[in-house]
Amino acid sequence: GVPGAFMSILGVGLLNEIVVSKKILKANEILEELRTLVIESLHQTGKEGEAQEGMDIALCVINTTMHNGIPSAKSLQFAGAFNSLYLIRDGQLLETKADRMTVGVHFKQNKSFTNHHIKILPGDIIYTYSDGYVDQIGGTENKKFNFPKFKELLLSIHKKPMAEQKQILNTTLEKWQAHTDPETGENYEQ
Repeated sequence: GVPGAFMSILGVGLLNEIVVSKKILKANEILEELRTLVIESLHQTGKEGEAQEGMDIALCVINTTMHNGIPSAKSLQFAGAFNSLYLIRDGQLLETKADRMTVGVHFKQNKSFTNHHIKILPGDIIYTYSDGYVDQIGGTENKKFNFPKFKELLLSIHKKPMAEQKQILNTTLEKWQAHTDPETGENYEQ
């Protein structure tokens, strides 16, 4: 909706300021500065009754080296606000959990975000996501897609080319939602 779109636009602008102008390059420090700037930009005080807008985010800082003139990812830093990172390595899905706090006013807003360091190995596939996919209502029971089903889907497609993975993800979601009226949320088969 409009609040989410506004927060996305605000977030992109603030991230550019943080990384380009302020040259902050540690994933958790980027999120901490983003939280400060979001609170300032929205004039949030945390008072009861005040709009508690914030954002969930999965943020990676990729460390590369050059190999035969081609950049090669060697490691990454990850910090997340509610949105975790999935790494598929040797057919296993490994989850690096995000902190359970948002970027914005939150009861944990004085707590630092965790900076995770992840070594990248050949063949690794890394996924970040928003809750938009798993929260989609549909299926024959008119329920959320959910995380277990999402993880299972990623495991089933991770060896395919990225363009094909994108198509499978889109098609799967369309089929899932096809059981639901987009206007009312009612299940067509009821």
